[in-house]
Amino acid sequence: MRLDIRYRTVFEYEEPVRESQNELRACPITDDRQQLIAYRVSTSPSARTLSFTDYWGTRVDAFGIREPHLRLEVLAEAAVETSPRPPISTMPSLDALDDRGFRDMHGEYLERSPHADWGQRIRQEAERIVEMNGPDLVRTVLAMHGLVGARLRYEPGTTDIGQPIEDVLAGGAGVCQDFAHLAVALCRSVGIPARYVSGYLFSRDDATGEIAGTGELVRVQTHAWFEAAIPGWGWLPLDPTNRLEVGFQHVKIGHGRDYDDVPPLRGTYSGRGSPSVDASVEIRRMDPTRQPATLVQPSAPRALEARMLQERQQQQQQQQ
Repeated sequence: MRLDIRYRTVFEYEEPVRESQNELRACPITDDRQQLIAYRVSTSPSARTLSFTDYWGTRVDAFGIREPHLRLEVLAEAAVETSPRPPISTMPSLDALDDRGFRDMHGEYLERSPHADWGQRIRQEAERIVEMNGPDLVRTVLAMHGLVGARLRYEPGTTDIGQPIEDVLAGGAGVCQDFAHLAVALCRSVGIPARYVSGYLFSRDDATGEIAGTGELVRVQTHAWFEAAIPGWGWLPLDPTNRLEVGFQHVKIGHGRDYDDVPPLRGTYSGRGSPSVDASVEIRRMDPTRQPATLVQPSAPRALEARMLQERQQQQQQQQ
């Protein structure tokens, strides 16, 4: 599936902002399930972008606006081609999680984190699922995925980032970030490594995951799901919000322990008052033969190397 994506965020300030510094995480990764074909970032006011890969493997586009401004617009455009992952070829038992090498490799995804912490209720729910599904690890993870979709209803505006996940479970409603955090907390509470994933979902409705047709434009928000580590196979990606296995319509940006490791846009500014924020995502399914209109920007080291080479050539010409 070929998808063209436009992620746009607009900040409007009550009074002129003297300066702002920002980090954007909106670029889809390239892995065994998706291929980044093209990518471009632009800002208004215009700013030079420094791109690098963070600790978790996500591309970060950092930029600063060093002039007074009342409005900041950030636009990231991408073209991506997705494909399905092969089916799981191994069915390990829960005992495989006790392997010391496996636990050491996934240690960061076994610990509590601010948005994926758990209390007695979540731990009891997870232990009940383990007891019902026996030693089959994949079956247990799928059951946790199903429980999240059954216990929470998708209802924007009912929660805020930072709300304890135990409270979200008690309230019975949330958005995709809450679904993903609850799934991660359930897995980790019984020793299953799990990580939070940020991305895009090509769907007419975030609550159902209904796929739109070729050429159709959908307007959505950034999406979130989770991945559980399966010994001897890799990471199993599941979307509890829509009760789906991650497929053609999912585009991954990056992963981490929870939302704080992969926020779409984070920044600070120097000025008074709180800004109003309008964020949106537009996705269109394209003909695979169509050439993308966006360009993949060079990474920071390559850009620096090119600039240094250009400067050396200029110096040599001056000497001649």
